[in-house]
Parts: sequence; structure tokens; C-alpha cells
Amino acid sequence: MMELYNQVCEECSRHITRRYSTSFSMGIRVFDKRFRGPIYAVYGFVRFADEIVDTFHDFPKSELLQRFREDTYRAIEERISLNPVLHAFQATVHKYQIERELIDAFLDSMEMDLYHDRYHDSLYKQYIYGSAEVVGLMCLRVFCEGDDAIYQRLKAPACSLGSAFQKINFLRDMKSDFDERGRVYFPGVDFTRFTNEDKLAIEADIKKDFDDAYKGIVQLPKGARFGVYLAYIYYVNLFKKIRSAPATQVTKERIRVPNRRKAVLLFSSALRNSLNLL
Repeated sequence: MMELYNQVCEECSRHITRRYSTSFSMGIRVFDKRFRGPIYAVYGFVRFADEIVDTFHDFPKSELLQRFREDTYRAIEERISLNPVLHAFQATVHKYQIERELIDAFLDSMEMDLYHDRYHDSLYKQYIYGSAEVVGLMCLRVFCEGDDAIYQRLKAPACSLGSAFQKINFLRDMKSDFDERGRVYFPGVDFTRFTNEDKLAIEADIKKDFDDAYKGIVQLPKGARFGVYLAYIYYVNLFKKIRSAPATQVTKERIRVPNRRKAVLLFSSALRNSLNLL
């Protein structure tokens, strides 16, 4: 019955992904079937770690994150866990040879959120790498299915895409990060005096990340390309909305792309993909 347990754990990660992110869920649904379970497993793992530091305000976050870290490594070592998220994740780690360094870097970045509410340049880069770029690299390991040559070629674009997504999240969630957690991620930025000039500099950085990322998206294995492109398109549209808003609006509300707009983007992206126009 181990197969049933594996399936249930995978379904838990799928449910977590769909409840927390419509954008990533729609992207994963158009992956080739063999990629969906492993990517749900990666998302479930990173989502739960992020929840510990972002929302468990009435609980001992440091202790919970340390326990989650220990449980993660134990699951990987023993190849089983009674935590369904960690069980699904460890199976993916072993099947696709996801490096311990990537897992370490991710959990280290989550821990940084417990002790930092301002990020200078080097800390900011370290945080972006651990919280976002390595997640892209974990997914890339899945997509490459053991082909290290493809992985090495696409590492830099995968990092750029993760970086772009995270920086847009920082802009989108700027108000809640400051109001609820006292955080400002962008180096040298004063939330109470966030200017259009500050915003333009951040947007230029994101634009470069997106340009670099696209070069890698079009080289992804066929079964993964459309799903990653769809997530990319969703975020590009969110980026356009944020760029058109003044700095004062970004500090007062969470800008988002409506679900009906996402449905249109899904249709138009599917058409481009079917015509080999990506």
C-alpha cells in the first residue's frame, strides 16, 4: 500500500499549491503529466516553510522552523516522513537528485526573515538567491530529468526568473510586509518615503531579470516549456500593472491580476504555444 501513501502525499502538495497560488497552479496544470507531481511537491515544501516565518505570529517561529529543517533532513535521509509534504518532497529530491546546497540555501533564507527586517545589498542578494532562485533550480532539476548538460546551460536563466518573480512579489506585497512584519526588502528604500524614482530603479532591475529569463524559457524541455512560460506571462502582466501605478498606490494596496484576465492569458498563451510562437 506504499503506492497509495505516496499518492496521498502528492495530492496534499497539489491541494496546497492550488489553495495558495492560482497563478502557479494553472502553470503546473499545463506541464506534461510526469512533471506535475514533483513540482507540486517542491511548491508544497517551500510554501509551508514560508508560512512558518510569515504567518505563525502567535507561535515560536524559530523553534518551528528549526524543527521543520530537522524533519526535512530526516525525511531525506530515511526516505519517508509522516508529514505528507515532506514525504512528497523527499521523493522528488531523490528522484531528481536535488542538491542539499539548494535546500540549505532556501531554509537559510527563511531563517533570515526571523532576524532581519532591512536588507542591505549583499544580504538582499543572498536572500533572493535562497528564497527564489534556488526554487527555480529545484524545478529545473525536475525538468532536466538527469541531463546535467541542459541543467548547467539553463541555470542562469532559471535564477533570473526566480529573481524576477520574487522582486515582483516584494513590490506587490510591500504594504503587508511593512504593516504586518515591519519588513522592507529593497536596499536603501524607506517605505514611508517610497518614491517613483525608487520604483523605477527596482523595475529596471526586474526588466533585466525577465529578459534574461525568457532566453532560457524557450530552451526548456517541451513538457515543461509552456507551463513555465504561462507563469512568466502571468507575472509579466502583473509587472505591467505595477509599472503603470504610482509609487503611492504600491504602498497602499496589493495590485493583482484578476482571474478572468488570467483565463484570457491562458488561452492566448496556449494559442502561441500551439503555433510554436513562444
